[in-house]
Amino acid sequence: MYHKLMLENQTMFTKQVFEQLEGRELSSGQPKILEYLYEHDGSVQKDIAQACKIEPATVTSLLSRMEKSEIIERRMQNNNRRFWYVYLTEKGREEAVYVKKAFDTVKEIALKDFTNKEKELFIQYLKRVNKNLKEELI
Repeated sequence: MYHKLMLENQTMFTKQVFEQLEGRELSSGQPKILEYLYEHDGSVQKDIAQACKIEPATVTSLLSRMEKSEIIERRMQNNNRRFWYVYLTEKGREEAVYVKKAFDTVKEIALKDFTNKEKELFIQYLKRVNKNLKEELI
């Protein structure tokens, strides 16, 4: 039952987020990156991949599409060609605001009948599940 609920919740959450973002022309994976960059503008690709739990090769592909869509730009710092830093453009910052609003809206829908205490407990439980699963991967 647990795995079915977790998978079903993730599927429904993602579907509803993309419904909120309809017409924004974002592909799967891009909202996570936009949210991360909104809070960590100027990050290197490796950090984006780790934080968003996306394979580095997939991040490369996503960032290339995002650059073509002019929502991010990559810049070198101190003429160091080994690291390119990823920044939101003005258009990207606007998209990130829409993404954050979509995530917040769907979160409110998902937790609408929860008391504040239940929300706190639920988040604590999810963090514990997350920690347990991460420890198994090591």
